[in-house]
Parts: sequence; C-alpha cells; structure tokens
Amino acid sequence: MSQATVPRAAGARRAAARVANPAGRMGYVFVAGYFVLLLAFGVVPTAYALWLSISNSRGQLVGLGQFTRTFADYRFLPAFGHVLMYLVIWLVTLMVLVVLLAIMLHGRMPRTSSALRFVYYLPGALAGVASVLLWLILLDPAASPVGWLLEAFGWDTLAKVIAPDHLPVLFTVIAFWTGAGGWIVIMYGALNNIPHEVIEAARIDGANVLQIALRVQIPMLRKWIAYMLILAFATGTQLFVEPQLVSTASWGMIPDGWSVAQVSYLYAFQAGDFHGAAALAVDLVVVGLACAAVVVFRTGLFEKD
Repeated sequence: MSQATVPRAAGARRAAARVANPAGRMGYVFVAGYFVLLLAFGVVPTAYALWLSISNSRGQLVGLGQFTRTFADYRFLPAFGHVLMYLVIWLVTLMVLVVLLAIMLHGRMPRTSSALRFVYYLPGALAGVASVLLWLILLDPAASPVGWLLEAFGWDTLAKVIAPDHLPVLFTVIAFWTGAGGWIVIMYGALNNIPHEVIEAARIDGANVLQIALRVQIPMLRKWIAYMLILAFATGTQLFVEPQLVSTASWGMIPDGWSVAQVSYLYAFQAGDFHGAAALAVDLVVVGLACAAVVVFRTGLFEKD
C-alpha cells in the first residue's frame, strides 16, 4: 500500500464511523446551544467585568486600583463577614440534612418516597422574591399562622424576629426551604446508582443501617456531595434578594449593604460606579473559584473511579 493510500483509507474509515454513528453528530448539536448561552451569559460578561475591574471610566488600566479602593470601603469587611457566617451555617445544614433525608427516603420510606420527593421539590418552583415575601409574612407575628410560636420565643414583632444577629440563620432556613428539594432528588438518584450487591454484602457482613450509611453510601456519594458543595457555595456568595427585601421591610434597621452583592449593587446603581461594582463581583468570582478548586482536588471530583 502506498503512502498516499494510507491517509485516504484512514479518512474513509472516519467518514464511515461518522455515518454509522449519527448520534455523535447530534451530541454536538445539543452541546452547541449550551455553548452559545455559556459564551453569551457567562464568559463574555465575566470578561467584561474583569476589564471594568482593572480600568477606569476613561478606559485606562489601573491595575488593582479598583480592588484596593473597594477594600477600603467601610462596608467591605462587614459584608464579607456576614456572607461568610451565612455560608458556614448554610453549607453545613445543606450537606447534613440533604444527605440524611435522601438516605432516609431511599432506605426506609420506599412507599412514600415519590410523594415526599415531590413535596420537597415543590418550594423550589416559587421564584426567589415570592419565596422571601412568603417568609416575611410567616415571620411577622402579627400576620403569621405560627405567630404564637414566635411569641413563645419572645419575638412579638417583626423587628425582633429579623434582628441582625438572626439573619444568617433565617436566610439559611429560607435557602434550605427553596433549594434543598432539588438536591434531595439528585442525591436520591445518586443512591440508586450504588450497586445493590454492595449494600447486600455490607448487610451480610453484619453492618447496620448507620454503618452502611457512614461506610458505604456516603463515601460513594462523595463526588455528588462535592458537586453540591461547589454550586451551593457559588449561590450563597451571591446572596442578594433575601437581605434586600428584609432591609426594605425593616425600615432601615438592616443595612442595605448587608451582603457583598448588595454593596456591589449600591456601587453600580446608586453611585454609578460600575468599575467598583465589577471589582466586588470579581472578588466573589476569585473566592468561588479558589474554594471550588480546593474541593475538586481534595475530593477527586473529575477522577474516574
């Protein structure tokens, strides 16, 4: 066979493989839609925000000037502290309760699991603003159907319920109510992927329900938990709707710069300083990427089992 024949033969084989596998071509079609949206609403805005954060209103590069200026803002450290406190409570609560509820549904509630999964997922159908408004009514002792319970804790007014010290816990409750249902469904599906033979082998070896959960199921859910942790962290750093509405409802008792996203909003739409707002947004991106990288490398998220 001549050297010219070899490339033609290889090309013919590749063409035949493409004809024999039309699903491969359709995969590119499906991915193309996501790729276009990712570029339009992810990559391009991020690149533009990065440019704004290192330039000024005249288009001149200023390096880290915007970052040092926003860092010196008196609202910067308190806002990051508030978000950090919320993230610690939110992520621990999410990981523990989501995994616990998913394992309970999978192992001990087979007859009611479908109905309960629907009930858990239902609050996620509410838009974020509608959900927070609903919770503001529930947390107002004068209007809440559980006002008697709030008054039992000594919270007889909305101002006492939404006191600044209570906000990280309140926002965690709201976030769990709206977002945990979807993760419970995902973890339930991940549990279905654990081979039944592995669970049976653990039972034959004398493992009880708790031991199976701690030594078999949770370790095999490690990558799913890491995936949930990354996305929940990214969502939590962008906390905006909840503190914004609570600040409005409190008539100024809660500062309108409680979270980093709120401070960025004030820079952009109150002061007209889009460069400072972009610097704060880039701060959140950098923190999110750094924490995601730690989780990915510590858990081996992209490693093949």
